[in-house]
Order: sequence, then C-alpha cells, then structure tokens
Amino acid sequence: MGKYDEPLIAGVERAAEKYPDRTAVIYLGERITYRKLVEQIRRFAAALDGLGLRKGDKIMLYIPNCPQFLIAYFGAHLIGAVPVPVSPIYTPHEIKYLIEDAEAETVLCMDTNFRYIQEVFDETRLKRIIVTNYVDMLPAYKRLTGFLFDVVPDGKIEKGPHVHSFLKLLKSHPPNPPRVEIDPRTQLCYILYTGGTTGFPKGCIITHTGMVSFVSDIGKVGEGFIEDGKEVFIMVNPLFHQMAQGVILGMVLTKGNTAVLMPIPQVDPILKAVERHKGTLFLGAPTLYRMILENDRLDYYDLSSLKYCWSGGDVLPLEVFRRWGERFHVPIYQVYGATEVGFTSMTPLDRKPVPGSVGVPLPSREVRIVDPETLEDVGRGNPGELLVTSEFISKEYWKKPEETARAYVEIDGKIWYRMNDFLKMDEDGQLYYVDRSADIIKYKGYRVSCSEIEAILQDHNAVIGACVVGVPDDRVGERIKAIVVMREDVRGVSGNELLRHCRERLAPYKIPQYVEFRDMLPKSKVGKLLRREIRDEERRRTDKGSGVKV
Repeated sequence: MGKYDEPLIAGVERAAEKYPDRTAVIYLGERITYRKLVEQIRRFAAALDGLGLRKGDKIMLYIPNCPQFLIAYFGAHLIGAVPVPVSPIYTPHEIKYLIEDAEAETVLCMDTNFRYIQEVFDETRLKRIIVTNYVDMLPAYKRLTGFLFDVVPDGKIEKGPHVHSFLKLLKSHPPNPPRVEIDPRTQLCYILYTGGTTGFPKGCIITHTGMVSFVSDIGKVGEGFIEDGKEVFIMVNPLFHQMAQGVILGMVLTKGNTAVLMPIPQVDPILKAVERHKGTLFLGAPTLYRMILENDRLDYYDLSSLKYCWSGGDVLPLEVFRRWGERFHVPIYQVYGATEVGFTSMTPLDRKPVPGSVGVPLPSREVRIVDPETLEDVGRGNPGELLVTSEFISKEYWKKPEETARAYVEIDGKIWYRMNDFLKMDEDGQLYYVDRSADIIKYKGYRVSCSEIEAILQDHNAVIGACVVGVPDDRVGERIKAIVVMREDVRGVSGNELLRHCRERLAPYKIPQYVEFRDMLPKSKVGKLLRREIRDEERRRTDKGSGVKV
C-alpha cells in the first residue's frame, strides 16, 4: 500500500481524534465540533445504508454550501458510495441529463429546488429523494425563529414513499454504519461535471488515492505557514467545485482548522464573517476580489486577521492584485488547474507572489508546454498548450470515450491531459497564463462551455447555426455573447425569445448577455466552426472601444 492509499475521510477522522472539541464548521452562527461532525457523518452513512445504497452507488448532492454537504459527501464514502456534487441552481433540463449520465438513483436536494427533482423524477432512474433546507442543522429554536420571521428560504415538498427528510434520517440512525472495505486505487471518490465540447457536460472522475494525493499536495504548500488547529477559513467558493473541495480538505478539515461555510456568496456577509470569526484564510475568484475592493462599505469592516488569500478560477488582473496588496498588506496567491486534474500549480507561500504567475507545479504534477499541433515541447519562455500528468489523476472521463480521446494524449508512455490553456514557464519554474481555448469562457470564475450553449440554441426550431464567444470584461472576466443564424422562413423570433429558451434549460451563469443575428458563420473547408476567428473579432472591437491600439 502506498502512502496515499486510504479513503479520503481517513484524514478527517485523524483530525477528529486529535482535535475532537475544536470547531470544524461554523454555519449561520452555529458551531459544529470535529467530534459532532464525524458522528453526523456516521449517522448519515447508516441512513444511506438503511435506504439501500451499496458500494458503487451514486448519490447526487444538489445543495449549496452547508454542513449537510460535508455530512453527505463523507457519509457516502463510508459505505463505498460515490457522491456526485452539482450546482444547486441547475435547471430540470440539466439535472435530468446529469442524473441519467451519472447513473444516480438517489439525490439530496434543498426544499427550494425539490420541485425540479420532482419534475424529472418519473423520467429518470431516481428511486429516492432526500430533502433538506438551509436551517436543518440549527437548533430547533433558531429554526422556528427563522420561519416565524420569514427569513429562511423554503419550498413546497410533496410527500411520498420515495421522499425522505434529511433531518429525520440523521436523528433516527445510530452512528455505527457498516464499514465497507474499498480499494482506494480503484474506488471512485466522486464524479464532478464540467462543460463538454459536444454540448453535453462530461463527468470528471478520481479515485480515493488520487484525491488523497491531491489534498496532500495542497497541505504541503501550507507546511510551516498554515498552523494546524488555529486557522479559520472563510468558505465562499461552492463545495460542488473541485477547487473548494481541495482547499477545505488540504488546509482545513485534515488539519483541525475551522471552515466558515457561506451558503450565499454576498459581499457584506462575507466581510462580516471575516471580521466576526477572525478569518485567516480566504479563497475567491478574481471577480469577488474586485467586488470587495469596490464595496462602498469596505472601511466599516476589520479584515486585519487575514493571513493568506488565494485566487482561482480565472486570470487575476494585475490591477486587482496590486490594489488588494496595497489595501490590506496581504498578497493574493494563485491556484490554477482544472476539474480533470485538480490543481496543477500553486504559488509557494515562502516568497512573495510573482505578478502574473499562477505558481509552480504541485509535487505530484508533471507538466509540458507544447505546440498544440505537433505536441513538441516549445522550450522555456515560449507559450504553448499546457499538458499535465500524474500517477494519481484519472486518464478518462466518465462514460465519454470520444471526449476522452479529444482531451487526453499519450506521449513517451504517459497519458497527459490537454488543459486547452496556453501558458509559458520561466527559468525558475513559474508558470504564466497566456490565453485559453476558444471553446471555454470564464465568467465570474465559472468555466462555461461554448458548445453546451450552442447546442441549446440550436435546439430551438428557428435556429440553424450558433456560435458562442466570450467578450472581455474587466469586472466579470468575459461576458457571454451568442451569434445566431436563423432559418430563412422564420419571422418574428427575437433575441429575448432565444434567451428565454436558454433560461429554461441552462443555469443562470450560462445565459448569454448578448445575442447578435447574422446571415452566416465562418467555417473551415471541412465545415468546422471557426469560433476563434469570431472571438478575435470581438476582442478587436473591445480594444477599439477602450482606446487601445490594435
């Protein structure tokens, strides 16, 4: 057995043995100790076993940041089941596809999105729905007060034999589930979905050994700087994202530290949480850092407790990097990676971050920068497509052989993941981001697949062609623009109608902000859409509008 060959929860259980009475999670003012968290995880694992879940079964986590997420995530692991975290704002159209693709027979949802699950229940393989709400883990008097004053979002739940209450399951089962033996090298730790090039999201998979190695890498970055049992991490990023899972495990729950879970990422509550709980660690997308800096009430909050701040999910503008450092005298460190491989690089904490750098590769990650056409190394200092490999990362997508063939390549006997991003490396091993594939838009830290939106638009009976590109925007990274070709015999279909069509089928962050109608789209000789050509055209327009010479 290798040093990473153990279930992911093992690190959390060791922290609970060492720091049983320390606070693991703070949520809406309520504190949960490590002892209590592990007890609740075991109770929920017993409940899942009682409902009939077995080794290898999938449970979809359709909920925001809350203790129930962690309880269900690790509870599934205890019985050998596989959590499938997804965005809680996905539409019925999206969630139906994900349920079927992941082969999930169980879903944990909020009462606020229960109706979406109920809407697709009979059209999927689902057997059971577990329902929770924002205040399930609070004391009874707080729950009652919240509902009396109508400050708790809630939704209508239709009872049925397939509908179960999270809270009742937790209370009705003892904390002694059957411990299922797994092979960490082959047992899936999760399935996480990311945008696909064919219009359908693709499942990224990793084994327990793979995730433990990833978490260990993150922990090593913090050695000598992040103090075990003493840090408070303000958890803003959604736990259904791999970046948040990596940091909360690598820096917090395996170290005896505290995570303040923020269910809704609003700037003032975030700043208040930093002040109230003396937050020392913070992770956010560049958009969030900009929103904080531009908050007109910023001076009312004391953020002096912050020690280490990380940015990920998109390129951090140098202007934001400089303003943050000048304002708080704390630098922003970088994390860079993808759902397929976890973090590829992080900024070392033993030196000041190099402006523009996304850090150095993690210990278990091997990288190459190559010509995207020939896959030949381009040499230090030259930009090229970044390839990543590791003994521990997955080399395929879940049930997507064609997507796997596009994204992974064999070189020198190793399987490398093609990041679809263009970077360069300096003589010190620092990586610098140059550009991304035209197929991906970064909007508010989200990676949005152009092909997925195009497929939805082309599903409208009036549309015969669509191209989606990102329009540069300093505040959000890129705004989403759809360029559409309509059928010649169609009249009266407006951009608003196409946007309504998208809203019914896509999560809010995927909805285009602009729609432009054209007679034709540029294509190659073999009929392939030349998306980069349109993207470059939009960039030139933006540069001209800002007075930049092109």
